[in-house]
Amino acid sequence: VRFTSHRQARQKGIELVCQVPQLVEQLDIVQNIFLGREICWPSPIGLPNRDRMHQRASDLLIDFDLPVSLLQETTGNLTDEQRHLVALMRAFCQPSQLLLIDDILPNLSFHHQEIILAHVKKLAQQGLGVILSSDNLKHLFSITDRILVLYQGRLLADRCTTDCTPRDIVELIVGGSNQEQVTPIMWALESYHAARKQTDELFLMQAVLHENLEASDTLNRQLVEKLSDQVKALDRLNIALQETQRRLLTEREEERKAVARELHDLVIQDLLGANYHLEETENNERSETQRTELKAIRNGIRQVIGDLRQLCRDLRPPTIDNHGLSSAIRSHAQEWGERTGITIQVDIDPSLGRLPETTEISVFRIIQEGLNNIGKHATAKRVVLTLHRTPMDNLLVRIVDDGQGFTIPPNLVDLSMQKHFGLIGISERAALLGGSMQLESSPRGGFVLQVEIPGRW
Repeated sequence: VRFTSHRQARQKGIELVCQVPQLVEQLDIVQNIFLGREICWPSPIGLPNRDRMHQRASDLLIDFDLPVSLLQETTGNLTDEQRHLVALMRAFCQPSQLLLIDDILPNLSFHHQEIILAHVKKLAQQGLGVILSSDNLKHLFSITDRILVLYQGRLLADRCTTDCTPRDIVELIVGGSNQEQVTPIMWALESYHAARKQTDELFLMQAVLHENLEASDTLNRQLVEKLSDQVKALDRLNIALQETQRRLLTEREEERKAVARELHDLVIQDLLGANYHLEETENNERSETQRTELKAIRNGIRQVIGDLRQLCRDLRPPTIDNHGLSSAIRSHAQEWGERTGITIQVDIDPSLGRLPETTEISVFRIIQEGLNNIGKHATAKRVVLTLHRTPMDNLLVRIVDDGQGFTIPPNLVDLSMQKHFGLIGISERAALLGGSMQLESSPRGGFVLQVEIPGRW
């Protein structure tokens, strides 16, 4: 038997649900369900009974676990799943002898699949013939009496459901009973449908969670807004504190520079002049005792001058302004090694070049404080100092010693309470440059100080 239209099939008592819902986008759900088959008043005119159609559509929505508020919604605004459900409602609400359902179940959630299968089973028990197209063997074996296996429209097999197994159907599909072919396909089908079920359950849980969140949305929004205001206030305060600290460090460096210049240009020069004058007096003095005393005084002045020059170098490294950070680090490392007796290896990126003054000073102070800590606490014999650019063009300072290291990583809060401010100062300088400090224990013993500063030059 061949039909040229759905209308002809419907006249013969055959109802069809297609894979693509046959709906009118501009009409609402009630109008689509009863389009061409309106429930009318018992009168010669046959006016549509809108109340009955509305009530029948409401009952269907409740049966299909859909909100009744969708009744007046045009189908063009529905989700794909809701559109398929409306097409099924249209088929279920009309009396027929045979119901054809194309492969639409994969378009539905697991929850709605269960509802549709239960409804189909109920219709079949009432005597309605149902033909369901599906590749879900669990669905087929749960509700069908017979299973037809088709290939390109040709009938391959017609089996009674109670007389076959899912493996038999898969063997018919693949055209053989080879276990290496059949078992993976069955496993894949079962895994797919199990995963689909779990996915739908997760979506349902997500929907429930979403509803709960919406119920408390007002309170949450207020809390989030207050928290956001507090975070913004803390951010502003943090920025203000960092700016203040940055300004204080800059002013302190300027003061150090000024003090170092005054010591070098005034005090040291005056002491050198006094030393030369004493040298002339010593040369003119005939008394050996007086000459010995003058020589001792001159040696003391030389020692003071040496200490003052070291103080000037600590206050402001003389090479950093004229020759840059690399030269200043090498000079300081050499002087520090000679003074402490610790062997130090310096490895600086030759392409480092000049950096902004504040960056050069801060990096120098970080290295200076790191070496001071090693000299005071590490009991080290060898130090490796590296200053390189990372692939992201950041500046990486790394100081590794072979000293005693630590068993428990130092806590900056505890160090502050114990008035050990060396590492705290390094951390603060790194933070002001937008960088970070890491402390590690070397695998071979010792201590690793690493500071990474973002490249902004």
